[in-house]
Amino acid sequence: MTDIIDELEWRDVLAQTTDIDALRRALSEGPITVYAGFDPTAPSLHVGNLATLLILTRFQRAGHRPIGLVGGATGLIGDPSGRSTERALNTSQVVAEWVARIRVQVERFLSFDEGPTSATLVSNLDWTAGLTAIDFLRDVGKHFPVNRMLARESVAARLGGDGLSYTEFSYQILQANDYLELYRRHDCTLQLGGSDQWGNITAGVDLIRRVEGAHVHALTGKLITKADGTKFGKTAGGAIWLDPELTSPYAFYQYWLNADDRDVVRFLKVFTFRSREEIDILDKAVAERPFAREAQRALAEDMTRLVHGDAELAAVVAASRALFGQGSLEELPAATLEAALAEVPKATVSELGASFVDLLAESGLVESKSAARRAVKEGGAYLNNVKITDEAYTPSTEDLLHGRFMVLRRGKKSIGGVEVG
Repeated sequence: MTDIIDELEWRDVLAQTTDIDALRRALSEGPITVYAGFDPTAPSLHVGNLATLLILTRFQRAGHRPIGLVGGATGLIGDPSGRSTERALNTSQVVAEWVARIRVQVERFLSFDEGPTSATLVSNLDWTAGLTAIDFLRDVGKHFPVNRMLARESVAARLGGDGLSYTEFSYQILQANDYLELYRRHDCTLQLGGSDQWGNITAGVDLIRRVEGAHVHALTGKLITKADGTKFGKTAGGAIWLDPELTSPYAFYQYWLNADDRDVVRFLKVFTFRSREEIDILDKAVAERPFAREAQRALAEDMTRLVHGDAELAAVVAASRALFGQGSLEELPAATLEAALAEVPKATVSELGASFVDLLAESGLVESKSAARRAVKEGGAYLNNVKITDEAYTPSTEDLLHGRFMVLRRGKKSIGGVEVG
């Protein structure tokens, strides 16, 4: 059971541990209980959270007992880590709704089958809601030297700017108390998190030592960065969410399919369960046949299957093929087609009547009407995968897919769309 540490090191996701040799010894002695927490600061987790969630999943697959904690209490407060300004507080109702949504997402990645590694899902509101302010200060707060709290990176960074409230200052105490409660209730001896959580996690390690006299462990994963310097998990439209209502499965698939050659092998290690041998083969393909994008397709398929399931993967692959003339556009579900066209240049018109040339230009697929006419004349312009050779052609209702959409294409690779309504 110590192999999990070797695997995390090979996958290059291991950032910090309190004592890696002690952790290896604990893992070698049998199954341990390990937890990771996820605050409901949005209605969905995003792919940055997924990196931590998959480390938790790897521990379960290695034979250990995982606990997924959703921050029903800490979500009401807000973690100051990585922030330069005070977080706007959400209402109890909003936080409760987001907790319910995130619980479902966490459940997808863990196994709750009966057995020694069966997962547990908890909310820290369970033990925090009934805790009075006096009990919190006497039983928990007295173990936190203020000078040490002030020295924590997340606090020190804010004190140099606009400061932070006592509310956010107390966040680390609440998270530390979570670790203490899980140690007492479930014999949990390892907490996972992103590297920006190191201060909060080690506060829990110290609290358990002070209160219980026990030695427990902390482990953080590396924050993922992109080779081009842009923020991981972001597109022009914002974060890449796990919720299909916020990031469509098609857009999710395309995000991974468009991974930079410099990033794709690292992403395969972090986000998939492919073996070292499989990833080495894909690494070689990137070096020798980068144009084939074999590694990107493997990454996109694995990630979409993992987060959205086989049916959605099949739908987005079919949509990708159909858009480029390798399948039937008519057979695509309306929702899938709409999601696909949301990712390409698109014109929205109130009614039919514009010519095909006008629509090509209006969609942004070509830079001008003259360029559109030239594309038609050269035989490189398509409507719903049908080549258009008449510069005067005007689409009719018979050209509409699902009564609303048309797919435009210039050449083999440039896709655009039209939505009527």
